[in-house]
Amino acid sequence: MAQNQAWPTFLSDELKHQGVEVETVNGSVSGDTTGNGLARLPQLLDQHQPDYVLIELGANDGLRGFPPNLIKQNLTQLINLSRDNGAEVILMQIQVPPNYGRRYTQSFEQLYPTLSEEKSVPLIPFFLAQIITDDSLMMQDGLHPKPDAQPWIAEFVAENIAPIIKTKP
Repeated sequence: MAQNQAWPTFLSDELKHQGVEVETVNGSVSGDTTGNGLARLPQLLDQHQPDYVLIELGANDGLRGFPPNLIKQNLTQLINLSRDNGAEVILMQIQVPPNYGRRYTQSFEQLYPTLSEEKSVPLIPFFLAQIITDDSLMMQDGLHPKPDAQPWIAEFVAENIAPIIKTKP
């Protein structure tokens, strides 16, 4: 999917509908792991000097079976690096398919609320939870949303982060 069709492209308009005027920058790269994001974040922070950083990483780590402790360590570094550069951080819950086994799935999914609490970072819900079983919105792989789902995802994310941004000075 072209980057201009992805939900981050629609996010600033959705935030305006929520009464929040912000410029959004999509720093994501399809297929990124937390390690890839960590390698690219310093340049993005330096280039854009954001007030907020929304971290939506970990799915590709999980799909590759990376240890949850490694994912948590990388997410912690992403949070710390963002904060060290003056940005408020918002973390997005990520889930992996249940076929990874109960122990791995639970351990993976729990790392987000745990990290949110440990680092005092707002956590927003898993954005695909409401559409993951809708074949009209999901690709055949059952993991990736179709282009038609992108505006809905942007609206969902905006509804969840707008109250967080509005409460900050």
